[in-house]
Amino acid sequence: MNTVKKFSLVLFAALLIAALSLPAYAASTDDAAAPETAAAATQDEDSVSSSKAIAMCVTIAVAAGAGAIAMGLVGSKAVEGISRQPEVADKLRTTLMLSLVFIETAIIYGLLVVILILFVL
Repeated sequence: MNTVKKFSLVLFAALLIAALSLPAYAASTDDAAAPETAAAATQDEDSVSSSKAIAMCVTIAVAAGAGAIAMGLVGSKAVEGISRQPEVADKLRTTLMLSLVFIETAIIYGLLVVILILFVL
């Protein structure tokens, strides 16, 4: 297996495990009890705020990291294809640009999720 593919799989697995463990770190031990003082209410707001910040960071990191790896692989394969068959360079370049646009769209969807977390949740 290619080194880049191995690294991509390990990175994806680590990010997936980190993302799935976020609720465990975000939950407080006294969720059932109502806050009795203003200090407790402020602490709960800080906890929610920090959980949102962690979720936003993980979301954009996964989107940008996966997009960067995908763009690198697409670009390297396009250059490899052009070097093997220079006569199909125009078709490969068109396919390359279309692929990069789709990858960038997926990254923008990740950014939209971050904006939703920031303003809606």
